[in-house]
Amino acid sequence: MIDLTSSDPITLNGSCHCGAVKFTVELPFGLSSARRCTCSICRMRGAIAVTSTHDGFRITQGEEKLATYRFNTNVAEHHFCSECGIYTHHKRRSNPDQLGVNVACLDGISPFDFQEVVVYDGQRHPGDNPTHATYTAGVLRFEPADETLAGIPASKEQ
Repeated sequence: MIDLTSSDPITLNGSCHCGAVKFTVELPFGLSSARRCTCSICRMRGAIAVTSTHDGFRITQGEEKLATYRFNTNVAEHHFCSECGIYTHHKRRSNPDQLGVNVACLDGISPFDFQEVVVYDGQRHPGDNPTHATYTAGVLRFEPADETLAGIPASKEQ
């Protein structure tokens, strides 16, 4: 079992949903760098990202299947599979030397493995303030249903 709170470097394999894009990634701060963000794109995609570097990320298959989306300042580069649409990673605007990697794409890791994830305030982006300060918006928590709720169907209204 992988320690989600460890800041020890770890190397993992990952892929998009359809498997067209595969990669190997070194996470220099382990999975302890897990975060969410409230900026417009992160809020809409809802992914938890962990930190890597350009040197620590290697596409092993399907580089030609990756598409890239840029907006606003065009510093950040958001990469996704052109076949299944899954976001795999992005170059960060806050630190262009770093990549954010979608934890849901990592082999053996689920976003629901994280009980708590810090959420950064992307509405007050570090690149938009003179001190380059990073602000925290809150913490996202996941609490699995207890056994009395497990197996109970969701309401029909959903």
